[in-house]
Amino acid sequence: MKRDILSFADMTASDLNELFELSKKLKKHRISSALTGKVLALIFEKPSLRTRFTLETGMFELGGHAIYLAPQDIGLGKRESVPDVARNLSRWAAGIMARTFEHTTITELAQYANIPVINGLSDLEHPCQVLADMFTIWEKRGDFSGLKLAWVGDGNNVCNSLILASKTLGFSMSIATPKGYEPRLKIKNKKSKIKIMNDPKDAVKKADIIYTDVWTSMGQETEREKRLERFKGFQINRELLKNAKKDYLIMHCLPAHRGEEITGDVIDGPHSIVFDQSENRLHAQKSLLLKLLI
Repeated sequence: MKRDILSFADMTASDLNELFELSKKLKKHRISSALTGKVLALIFEKPSLRTRFTLETGMFELGGHAIYLAPQDIGLGKRESVPDVARNLSRWAAGIMARTFEHTTITELAQYANIPVINGLSDLEHPCQVLADMFTIWEKRGDFSGLKLAWVGDGNNVCNSLILASKTLGFSMSIATPKGYEPRLKIKNKKSKIKIMNDPKDAVKKADIIYTDVWTSMGQETEREKRLERFKGFQINRELLKNAKKDYLIMHCLPAHRGEEITGDVIDGPHSIVFDQSENRLHAQKSLLLKLLI
């Protein structure tokens, strides 16, 4: 496995299978002393519930410690340059997890740090989330052969990481977004298992997994009213789900805006594995920490 996990593409299929098996063991036996004396620096430019809590808990359960660094603590790139932050933290910590606005901040941290850097979310990708998602699907379905995942909504950072997961693990993806909101990652191969469209009904047709996320992400608040208008018809609700397979599963990376991108009866319904995903952030990230920090 690579030293830094900046993108989902930094993990091979072999890496992922190893991480899934380790996550399964860690889920059953949560407490360990493997990272005793190790410190993980947590750099946050954005608010967080799942990322912060699961990484702090994960380090604690592995015998290590995490130190949270809020935006005002560092002033990343303003009060202190990104290279100097990376150089300083490399002298004290065993690893860095960064949750930033711009993906270039993550890559710059990795360039100047001599310890592992993990992308905890950027405007381009969210590999930690999608690692947990793939572990959750692996738990529920056993493998990815013949699997179809439908993404409905904004072609955002989670969608980009799912595209890379599709390429690595071999499942197919149908991505439905309003025009102008397609994912930033380009699909170059015309024979690809990834299809991009603008009709959510076509996307969810015969889908095993239906995945969505908020229509307005952090940093896009001024676009909220425009997005609510543009995304009409892209809500995950019972009517749309009539087009999916009977045993479909619902995924959402949270937080959810109930009544916008998804209805409450769907996210709380019998097909939802949303809170399994959320729990698995802890176990999947612990497996990653063990692989990178020992």
